[in-house]
Amino acid sequence: MTTDRTLTGIALMLAFCVLAPLLDTASKLATATIPVGQITGARFLVQGLLMLPIALLMRLPLAMNRRISGLVLARAVCLILSTYGFVAGVSVMPIADALAIVFVEPFILLILGHLIFGDEIGPRRIIASIIGFCGSLLVIQPSLAAFGLVALFPLGSAFAFAFYMLLTRAVAAHLHPVTQQLHTSLFGMVICLPILWLAEGSGIATLDPVMPEGLAWLWLFGVGFWAAASHMCMTVALKYAPASTLAPIHYLEIVTAVALGYAVFGDFPNWMTWIGIAVIVASGLYIIQRERLTAAAARPKLPEAV
Repeated sequence: MTTDRTLTGIALMLAFCVLAPLLDTASKLATATIPVGQITGARFLVQGLLMLPIALLMRLPLAMNRRISGLVLARAVCLILSTYGFVAGVSVMPIADALAIVFVEPFILLILGHLIFGDEIGPRRIIASIIGFCGSLLVIQPSLAAFGLVALFPLGSAFAFAFYMLLTRAVAAHLHPVTQQLHTSLFGMVICLPILWLAEGSGIATLDPVMPEGLAWLWLFGVGFWAAASHMCMTVALKYAPASTLAPIHYLEIVTAVALGYAVFGDFPNWMTWIGIAVIVASGLYIIQRERLTAAAARPKLPEAV
């Protein structure tokens, strides 16, 4: 039974690795005619509309106290910033390049977890984090030369997503994952929609909304749909298998991102980007292995049978 549950978790995580880049692809397609801010708002609008009936069908409690509401609001702000940064990045950069930069998020999370929660981290994991961050510079450097400062947006996205994950950790014991997604989407809508309304006619290129035409409607719906589908897969996967088992699989997302980037946009990472990706993935896998060893050492040993 335990093996079956673990295999189910792995299958769902593999599904996430396939579905999440579809969100990135829809975002990049939408940026051809739709402002980045409008795409960000569409994610929360569509995702919220999709998650509401699921929460109601599951009869989940939707009430939150003031403290949890504040944490979920902060979580929504972080996800808005992360989404905006990533969409702004892929508007000019290949998806795989932007995703590779965002993959420094586990290193940021490790350091923040130590600073905020006092999590123990040894010197080897700190060194691995520094090496992984240097790997991201191999991806950022040519992109910075080719696209300018917009190449730093995915790095900002990684920082925002790290804070998002920390806030998720803080509310996980109080809210069902579906309820978390629903409330985060609703808060995201409450924040994004007034900003877009105020920006209408302002001439601010990234915020001034436009009326979508043709396939742009499909791309905007896809942003929210694939966000909801992929994150539900990851959320449910974590119920069936431990994070230490699923974390290495997450890096397979880069394979789907490269494939979709080449198939849809004709983008293929250059040699420096591949080196950067390899450094980031190797550093991340090392940190995951160290986390496993640390967790195993912390478990109380059962007394031996006599």
